[in-house]
Amino acid sequence: MTSYLPQNEGLLQYWLLSLSVVSIGNSVQSYLTTTYTRRVYSAPETTITPLHARTFGTYTALASIIRFYAAYNLADPAVYQLAIWTYAVALGHFYSEWLVFQTARLGEGLIGPLLISMTSLIWMLVQWSEYVK
Repeated sequence: MTSYLPQNEGLLQYWLLSLSVVSIGNSVQSYLTTTYTRRVYSAPETTITPLHARTFGTYTALASIIRFYAAYNLADPAVYQLAIWTYAVALGHFYSEWLVFQTARLGEGLIGPLLISMTSLIWMLVQWSEYVK
């Protein structure tokens, strides 16, 4: 069974793989309900429609696929960079929705995405030379 897991050294590959699997689940739920999307965009005047949730789910699925490929191809600079960009875009999005557009509030729905995108971005930037050959 372990032969299906990424074969690189270190933990980053497993982090990326785990997040991509969890994110696919998040994408599926975004197509089925707006409940979890409302937890992220929780400002009182914010309206979340099924279209918003599906759009968020589509982006999340795309980012998930890129991160999945990165988990298995950490030595490829293009794939590694694409994965970095998925976290940079996510971090910029969540921060701007919180601080600029004020559609999100810092709380249970937002803290997770902020911490995951920030931690992953920093981890990938710091570990570049360990993986990319």
